Amino acid sequence: MATTTKLQPRALVQASGGPRYAVALAVDALGTGLLRPFLLLYGVTVLRLSAPATGIAMTVGVVVGLVCMPAVGRWLDRGARSTVVAASMLVRVLGVALLMATPAGDVRLFATAALFLGIGNQAWPAAHAALVATVAHGRERDAALAAGRALRNAGLGTGALLATACLAGGTTALQALAVVTGLAYLVAAALAWSVHVHARPAAATVEQRDDGPPPRLRVLLAANVIYVFCLNVPEIALPLVLVTQLHASPVWSAAIFVANTVLVVTLQVPVTVLMSRFPRRAVLALAGVVLAASYLGFLAATSLGLGWSAPAVAAVSVVCTLGEIIYAGSAVALVTALAPAHVLGRTLARFQLSTGFGLAVSPAVITALAPHGPAALWGSLAAATLLSASAVAAEKDQGVAAEKDQGAARRLVPPGASRLAQSATTSGDGSKNQPTPS
Repeated sequence: MATTTKLQPRALVQASGGPRYAVALAVDALGTGLLRPFLLLYGVTVLRLSAPATGIAMTVGVVVGLVCMPAVGRWLDRGARSTVVAASMLVRVLGVALLMATPAGDVRLFATAALFLGIGNQAWPAAHAALVATVAHGRERDAALAAGRALRNAGLGTGALLATACLAGGTTALQALAVVTGLAYLVAAALAWSVHVHARPAAATVEQRDDGPPPRLRVLLAANVIYVFCLNVPEIALPLVLVTQLHASPVWSAAIFVANTVLVVTLQVPVTVLMSRFPRRAVLALAGVVLAASYLGFLAATSLGLGWSAPAVAAVSVVCTLGEIIYAGSAVALVTALAPAHVLGRTLARFQLSTGFGLAVSPAVITALAPHGPAALWGSLAAATLLSASAVAAEKDQGVAAEKDQGAARRLVPPGASRLAQSATTSGDGSKNQPTPS
């Protein structure tokens, strides 16, 4: 099995789509970080909507946004790559424009704006993964996906910090943040589109193109719904427990969130490279074990005295973040490795559906379990995650991808420091081939 043993930044950038695409990701993440954490505050303070109405509108936007994923998958399977990434950014420009045009008290228009923002947020991960899978191969692709996540988290964190610093300006500052967010999405969309990455369906054989639907991956998708709860632990579960049950200072929650962001940014790529020595499925199962251990650690930490519980929870959160990093570095990589080339888009879209569903229901599940005590919350999460990890480890791979780690099914050519798939055409940052319109 091929492994990635060394980090070569220039090659990693090229494998991620090239310098221009990396800038697009950074700008997009920065804009998202400016507004997304404060969208609820925008609805309450600028539009003077009630908090429940604002929250419901945002939740509906996220859930309904998932409906677009089958269409996104089919679009990707027709060969589009950078065009879909750019479209996911442009639709958020429309969402921001609607947000700015919403008059005070109009919850329907706010919900429509949240819907377009939700569509863009749901479509982007699958489109990005498909683009990276087109220009990178094997374990290089895994490292490139990890680098994209690290870069995105850095942009989100920076944007959130800048937005926090601007909040002293009140409603005017929030409106200004929305404008800057829209401009950032527009610039990012232009940069992403200019990369011109397109996967030629002709690169697959006729048998591949005509041979049935995407692999079901039912166990993997079901397990992913549970795994993805870890992404909401630092943002929802720990603040809820620390503030309402342990009566700790909110500073602890903020410190844990910052530490989570810093660890993801600094460790996502090195840990993914380190784990490339092992099969992706085994690594994903290991991630479940680490996450379950951290949940049990939170259970033990909350049983300590009030003076010790908050520091203990903060310490255990590092283990939880490590589990999140291992999960994020292996889950999408496993899906792209299992998906045949002709149905890569639809397979990634189904995976994003499971991710989006898990992210949508996890706040409700966490807040419903928390009042019943630490054992109900952390014990349930640990048991469900361990069960999911066992199922992932036991499942046999089916519908193995046309692209193997050994590279037998798709040979790559090395333009300079990177390697681009023969099934893709690029311009600007990649090869000298003329782009195929997408």
